[in-house]
Amino acid sequence: MALPRTLVIVLAGGAGSRLEPLTAHRAKPAVRFLGSHRLIDFPLSNARNAGLDDVWVVQQYHPMSLNDHVANGRPWDLDRTVGGMRVLRPFQGDVGEGWHAGTADALWRNRELIEDFGADAVLVVSADAVYRLDYAAVVDAHLAADAEVTMVTARHDGDVSRYGVVEADDDGRITGYAYKPEDPATDVVTTEVFVLAPDLLLRTLGRFAAEHDLADLGDDVLPHLVDRGTAREHRTTGYWQDVGTIAAYWRTNLAFLDEGAPFALDDPRWPIAGRPDRHTGARVTPTGEVSASVLCAGARVSGTVRRSVVGEGAVVEAGAEVMDSVLLDGVVVAAGARVRRAVVDEGARIGADAEVGGPAGDDDEAVGVVGTGCEVPAGDTVAPGARHPEPQEG
Repeated sequence: MALPRTLVIVLAGGAGSRLEPLTAHRAKPAVRFLGSHRLIDFPLSNARNAGLDDVWVVQQYHPMSLNDHVANGRPWDLDRTVGGMRVLRPFQGDVGEGWHAGTADALWRNRELIEDFGADAVLVVSADAVYRLDYAAVVDAHLAADAEVTMVTARHDGDVSRYGVVEADDDGRITGYAYKPEDPATDVVTTEVFVLAPDLLLRTLGRFAAEHDLADLGDDVLPHLVDRGTAREHRTTGYWQDVGTIAAYWRTNLAFLDEGAPFALDDPRWPIAGRPDRHTGARVTPTGEVSASVLCAGARVSGTVRRSVVGEGAVVEAGAEVMDSVLLDGVVVAAGARVRRAVVDEGARIGADAEVGGPAGDDDEAVGVVGTGCEVPAGDTVAPGARHPEPQEG
């Protein structure tokens, strides 16, 4: 029996406005995770580990922030003469030209390529969550059930009104779907992993494109397919976490610092691959003290680091203190500075004796942020939960 021909489409063009300022100069899928990886590494690794090697990456917002990392797909063994990775960017001069306005629009603009590929199933995934999933098993279940769409779902204990919310019967048939509802019916949400029948997908996209401008799949396409009665859920009980807000991003990074981390990124049975670093090993000097933390290649710690991520080439000078924080590549925390409960973006500098962040108080979402390449002057303070520099109005 021939294996199903599966096309994996990674939607990696999102602006990620709720992650600003981390996304001010990069696409959301290019944001670092745990210092050594980027968010796009998760879907690319899931595809390759599942043996699916026809992977298209749809770009839009700040594509250059992803290009160097994705390159030709080699870290995921997707650099093939036939098949492998294909990067799709907005273009002019033909059908489907221009910027896309959402996930459905992105697929419709690439309809000719999808049709020509001739897949048995199209797997559409986002690139803004941390998880492991056997995509091939989801495709197999989808085809075995003769479903028109299969939505991978998970229970979510946070604000589910930001997601597609699913109702399903005991047999896995989806009986209700609402996109970002004000009053969610359940706590079961889509993980933005969908398997779709290609012909029906393109016909449905064409129908709604003829009526109005397309945006996201959740607006028209998924509700329509649910109403047809052949939508199925594939419930994942493993770890899945969307990192679409600063607080969620910070929380998820720190969750992987504990001994009971959700999973190991370097598990040989299901590795989350990424582009190899180009630094020497991390170094802790005689004055340095580190506990429950991740130090990436090239990091140098002469101060105190507790339950934090120290990115590639980042420096924590003697007398500085970093706690419950995420420092991205090239950050410098100068002598005497304190960084607590914060995310500090690439190339930023925290001046001597400055203070960034602090206790959350009554607001668990209060996570301080210092933007890319910004400097907090010596002796200055960035209050808990504040942004530096402060966002400009208008």
